[in-house]
Parts: sequence; structure tokens; C-alpha cells
Amino acid sequence: MILLHTDLSEDPMHLLVALAFVSSLFAFSSSAQSPASPDAADKAYSSQNWPEAERQYSDLTDQQPDNARFWYRLGVSARADKHFDAALAALEKAKALGVGHGLPAPLADYELATTYAGIGDTQRALTILKTSAYAGFMQPARLDNDAEWTSLRADSQFIALAKEVHHNAAPCEDPEFRQFDFWLGDWNVASAADGTPRGSSHISKEMAGCVVWENWTSAGSPYFGKSYNTWNPNLKRWEQYWVDTSAGVMFFHGELKNNIMDYWTDDVPQSTGGTFLRHLQFFNLGPDKVRQFSQGSNDSGKTWHTEYDLIYTRTTKTDQAAAASH
Repeated sequence: MILLHTDLSEDPMHLLVALAFVSSLFAFSSSAQSPASPDAADKAYSSQNWPEAERQYSDLTDQQPDNARFWYRLGVSARADKHFDAALAALEKAKALGVGHGLPAPLADYELATTYAGIGDTQRALTILKTSAYAGFMQPARLDNDAEWTSLRADSQFIALAKEVHHNAAPCEDPEFRQFDFWLGDWNVASAADGTPRGSSHISKEMAGCVVWENWTSAGSPYFGKSYNTWNPNLKRWEQYWVDTSAGVMFFHGELKNNIMDYWTDDVPQSTGGTFLRHLQFFNLGPDKVRQFSQGSNDSGKTWHTEYDLIYTRTTKTDQAAAASH
């Protein structure tokens, strides 16, 4: 109980001030004694109230010493509070506990590297950042914005590692994935021999640039098909998987050669006997024209016959408006 040794009845203003003082003391006492809770800790962490977050997570790690998430957040909070030794100890603990429990090692290593950068231990920071980057760390915004890396942004090692982290986050921005971009768009498709319309195709880039997606519709027929085309970075080749409404399935692999996407199937056994080998090519004839040429062989490539020869012409706004009116 708090006793106020003054006669407050004679001065209302003093009474109000005293009551406010007492209220603040009770509030402070209550806050100081309040037990840590995950909700309160997360709230402090999200609002970047680092001293409170550090206090809360420190108590929580005492309560649950095997919780990798609590140790991780304690480490981040301690670093932000400039308590670097405590941060390193907490993050090492988080990394050890996180194996198989939802805390990726590259993330823990990134936080350790950032802490060493904050201390000014450049070599150790870059060494651990390299481990993190080559193990798949994929948060380039962190690397671009975390203040601890400011003094290293012009360092050649840091620049190379930042490039690797950006690649981890967006691997399909590599130049190989853009080799088939000449086929993207909306196309009217006709026979190369006589100009007879054969169908239309919508080709789009999907899945963050990882897939060239073909949507083919035949003219005057319910037949349609789709293909998924992508660069396989492990095998260093392009691959296409085709499916259609006649239960047709084809798998091609190849490469871009002399501005031609050059695809082949394996020599595939047929249900009627024998084998069949296909050679499919896409010729880049300019910004608005592509030739698609398919050949087949029943004798493992000794002789070939033409399956189809098509010209893709990019649709105009007039073509699109006419199609929409139907």
C-alpha cells in the first residue's frame, strides 16, 4: 500500500497528479511482474520493441529450453539490442535445435553472419554468409536492407554472395529460361505449304518464369492440347511435356541451336509394334513469326517423314477483337 503524506483535499490538482502517479506505479509494477507469454513476445517482436522482445524470449527459453523458435527470436532481438554475445549464443542454440524442427540451417546461418557483420568481424560474417547462400538462403530483401551489411555492400565477396541469394529466390530469371521467349504470345497458326488455318495457340510464361505454357486449339475440331516447357538446370537442356485430348503424351528434350529450339523424343515403343522417334523444331523467324516443324521416323532415324509444318503469325488487336466478338 502506498501512503501519501499530504493533505490533498485542499488542492484538487494535487489530487489528480497524485492519483496519476499511483496509477502509473501500479501499472509499472504489474508490467514488471507480468510473466512472459508467446503472444506478448511475438507482439513485441513484430513491433520491433527489441528490449521487451529480448526479455520475453529470454524468459520463454527458460520455460521451454528446447524451442528453436524462441532461441531464434531471442538471438534476433538481442542483436537488435546490440547484445552481440547473447545473440550469437542464442542463434547457435537455435541452429542446433532447429535441425528437423522447422528452422532451416541457412536461415540460422544468415542470422549468425549478420550478427558477426554487426560486430565488425567481416571475415567470419562473409564465411558464414557463403555457407548460408550456397545452402539455399533465399531472402534477398533481408540482405539488401539489413543495416549490419552496409559497410560491406561494395565488397566483391559480398556482391557475389548477394547474387547467389537473389538467384536462390528467383532461379528462373537465369538467361537460359528466356531462350524460348520468342514463342510467347497469341498466334494464328496455318499450314506452311498452303496457308490453310490449322488452329490458334496461346503461349504464356508461368510459375515465376520457370515454365513456357502452350495452349493449342485446333481449327474446326474439338481437339486441343497443352505443353509445359522448361529449362532443366541439372541436365542442362530444355524439356517439353505434351498432353492432349486424344490421350496423346509426348516427352521431348533438346536445346536452343542457331536460334532454333531443337527438340527430340526418345525412340518410343508403340502399342502397334515397332518404335517411333520424333524431331520437333521451332524456328524464330522474327518478332511476329515462328515456324514449327515436326518429323517422324519408324526406323530409329534412318529415314524421316514430315508430320506437319506450321507457321505461327502473331495476332493483331483486330484479330483479338474479332475473336472476342464470336
